[in-house]
Amino acid sequence: MNIKLMWRQFYQSEAARMVFIAIVTAFTGELKVMPFDGEIFRFALGGILFFLLILIYPPVSILRTGFVTAVTVVVFRVTKELWLGAALLESLQMHVPVFLFYFIIAVGWHFVGLEKYKSFPLRLGALAFLFEVISNTSEHALRNWWLHSSLLNSKEWGILVGVALLRSFFTVGLYSSVALSKEKQRVEEMLGVGSELYAEALYLQKSMNHIEQITASSHDLYRKLKKENQKELSSQALHIAQEIHEVKKDSQRILAGLSKWTTRQQIEAFYLSDLLDMVVTANEKYSEMIGKECVLETTIHEDFQTGQHVPLLAVLNNLTANAVEAIEEKGHIFITIDNDEEWVCFSVRDTGKGIPIEHEDVIFEPGYTTKFTDQGTAATGIGLSHVSTIIDAMQGTIVVERLDKGLIVTVKIPMESIMKEIET
Repeated sequence: MNIKLMWRQFYQSEAARMVFIAIVTAFTGELKVMPFDGEIFRFALGGILFFLLILIYPPVSILRTGFVTAVTVVVFRVTKELWLGAALLESLQMHVPVFLFYFIIAVGWHFVGLEKYKSFPLRLGALAFLFEVISNTSEHALRNWWLHSSLLNSKEWGILVGVALLRSFFTVGLYSSVALSKEKQRVEEMLGVGSELYAEALYLQKSMNHIEQITASSHDLYRKLKKENQKELSSQALHIAQEIHEVKKDSQRILAGLSKWTTRQQIEAFYLSDLLDMVVTANEKYSEMIGKECVLETTIHEDFQTGQHVPLLAVLNNLTANAVEAIEEKGHIFITIDNDEEWVCFSVRDTGKGIPIEHEDVIFEPGYTTKFTDQGTAATGIGLSHVSTIIDAMQGTIVVERLDKGLIVTVKIPMESIMKEIET
């Protein structure tokens, strides 16, 4: 087995995760706060990092990870003290008790089940506080007994409890912010993919209606040719009808899969302002990727939740991406959402090159495009066609208006279509 493969397997193994957590904890444990004189009573950053790491990168076995981390921290601290010239016995008495801190925390989370509490910050913080008080008390009580033949006094124990409370909930808060950030990113990715699939599903449904019409026409042609005793031509017409019918069945299977995915109710409602943030973020990155400087500005007159976040995201992303592409080098894009009791109005205005006046009537036709590759190959031209199909499905309208500089696309959708999936 070659060295690269061995290293890759180790990197992906539980052992690598344990080693990583143990080493990071040992090094960060040297960053400490000492509320009392000397080093007998200290609070290290390592405890926070250890808890945070097992939350973010959960090991297969918290118990084994806790044991390895506890041993690593003790060995690291004793070795450092010996290197600095300390006596072995004094160093052991000073640092061996820290083993109790990490191992007791690991034992606690092993038996209660850490994963069960990740979605409940208050419970997570309360248990973390409990384990920290027990582990910290055990560590410092043992150290005091060995060095001073005494246990903790009330003042010292009070400080332990206060620090445990602060450190536990601080760590849980930090983890929650990281978890929320990851969840937001996952939701954005899911909605981005979902909006694209939703548009494709609607377009496929529209194509299937055309296929159905073509199948019927082909079969009608077959019957007419058969009556006229045109055997060869009638057979050919029947073959065409059969082949088209097979295409329809394949399309139905694809549509069923797409529909099943796009109708999952992972998120039942989304604020319009959140949708705008996602559109802006995605298209700022897109403009950077294609080498353009686009300033995107948004205005929303009334923010509310919608159950139609997937189709709306598909519409706004398509229109905004088109606006980005219309900008020649630098420009502005303005996205506005307004509403009254009956309609919600979305407008995307850009300062780009616009479209020729003679093209206004055909821009929503499948195949229309003003975009070509460096090799002169035309784009597919289905983005605006998708947008038109989605808006039709929501009983809305879309209007394109040429400006002196750029273009403004205005979409009006009935309020009942926007709000219809919200349960009151």
